[in-house]
Amino acid sequence: MSRRMLTLILACGLCANSLAQEDDIPRTAYGHPDLQGIYTYRTLTPLNRPAELAEKTVLSEEEASEWQAYENRRQNRDLIIDSVGGAGYPPGVISYNEFWYERGVETVSDRRTSLIYDPPEGRMPPLNAAGRERAAVRAENRRLSIGPEGRTLADRCLMSGGAGPPLVPGAYNNNIQIVQTPDHVMILNEMIHRARIIRFDDEHQTRHIKWDGDSIARWEGDTLVISTRHYYYHDNGRGASAEMVLEERIRRLNQDTLDYDFTIQDPLSWDSSWSARFPLRRTDGPIYEYACHEGNHGMVGILAGWRRYESMGMNGDGTPKD
Repeated sequence: MSRRMLTLILACGLCANSLAQEDDIPRTAYGHPDLQGIYTYRTLTPLNRPAELAEKTVLSEEEASEWQAYENRRQNRDLIIDSVGGAGYPPGVISYNEFWYERGVETVSDRRTSLIYDPPEGRMPPLNAAGRERAAVRAENRRLSIGPEGRTLADRCLMSGGAGPPLVPGAYNNNIQIVQTPDHVMILNEMIHRARIIRFDDEHQTRHIKWDGDSIARWEGDTLVISTRHYYYHDNGRGASAEMVLEERIRRLNQDTLDYDFTIQDPLSWDSSWSARFPLRRTDGPIYEYACHEGNHGMVGILAGWRRYESMGMNGDGTPKD
């Protein structure tokens, strides 16, 4: 009897704590958790676990401090020698100095070595045969640069790998604004300045295929679940096909932090799904307008340069034709 009584007391205590925690969650006038605000998702933690940390899932405080110092120095554009390389050295735009960057300077608070947590090795699965074939076609289109359609969606200022969906921290513009109504959720991303209008619905529609897919939302308890599919173009989701299925889960951790967790499934790209998570931290506004290429003058330069080389009997990269 005493054990039963103790169990009942503990259960009542847990229920009281649960109710208290639930009551602490700010809610909209229509009862849903209030996720609204402006948030940043910048972090120094990479999406994929670096090769040098392959055996480490989590860093100690000392290791995290050393790694942060190393990465912040490596990525500092003011310390880069322009003649060494382009955008891949390190990730970013070589002609921008450090002033223009807004990357994270710290790892996520739990000091994970990658934002990807599934697969356990912390890296995206390798592309399968269908994914590799599609990637080769995209690479050849970029190489030929016959017209703007041959360039990436990022070049064309239509989509960005960091702006999502899904969100992935990048070098700058890692800010979003969330707005809620009884019927919709809006996520405005500073990168490319795209607003995703997400309706609460049970079924997807294909009447109007969108660049960033058709997104519908539902509540699972206090977690906002967003399902996205039916993409207009296959150049999205880091090698994903137009058949990618994305699930994003957003829940409040505390007054100033949301947890963002996403899972991607795409049998035409990967033989297994993969998932990542990181915090969205409240930040002061505003969200600035992103004027990509200021009229796409960069695109004109890319295509004009390639055509000039062709007129000179060379490949578009300036190398002699065979």
